[in-house]
Amino acid sequence: MRLLAPVARPGKIMAIGLNYADHIKETGQKMPPHQIWFTKAVTSINGPFDPIELPIASAQVDYEAELVVIIGKRCKHVPKESAADVVFDYCAGNDVSVRDWQMQTAQRVLGKSFDTHAPIGPWIVTADEIGDPHTMGIRCFVNGERRQNSNTKNLVFNVYDQIAHLSRAMTLEPGDIIFTGTPGGVGLAMQPPQWLKAGDKVRVEIDRIGSIEAEMQPERASQAASSWR
Repeated sequence: MRLLAPVARPGKIMAIGLNYADHIKETGQKMPPHQIWFTKAVTSINGPFDPIELPIASAQVDYEAELVVIIGKRCKHVPKESAADVVFDYCAGNDVSVRDWQMQTAQRVLGKSFDTHAPIGPWIVTADEIGDPHTMGIRCFVNGERRQNSNTKNLVFNVYDQIAHLSRAMTLEPGDIIFTGTPGGVGLAMQPPQWLKAGDKVRVEIDRIGSIEAEMQPERASQAASSWR
């Protein structure tokens, strides 16, 4: 049996940047006064155990373990105190990032939107089963080495802050996905930076949800050459 992504074609994928204090510190940036948002292309969605592509276009591929929220109700202008009511479920995600593309401009979309770079799963756990989403350990391992280790209580802007803020700008719809931020320990911040390479296995674990794991595989040149025809 092969588990697929629990939401194959979300209407929107929104992701927040710089949302754990230790990640902000390791990147040498200041605490953001406002939420920093970017989108990921729908075609970046990937299954929880499917291979992740190392693109031909870059060698600077990084991992980001994240709690993922899936919206369950069409909503706009949601008060923070009511935000829990619009959440359908939660899952684990990896906001895979192509760092040189991400840093080329102030807009992060391209560096966050490569194919297969939004694996989610391994399944969805309903909001009533999770309860408070701000009490869960979150970890990332590369080839068995623990790289990230934090707790969702350390979010700068918590899940409900995020929903309230996003819904002031846009209508959120069932199946929309929110990547809620990554803690410290990314490969970019290591000295020297530790980019993912072919054969690496990246595992994301979140308490009360489970884990996803993928092997990094090179994008095939033959596939890339013929895909535009």
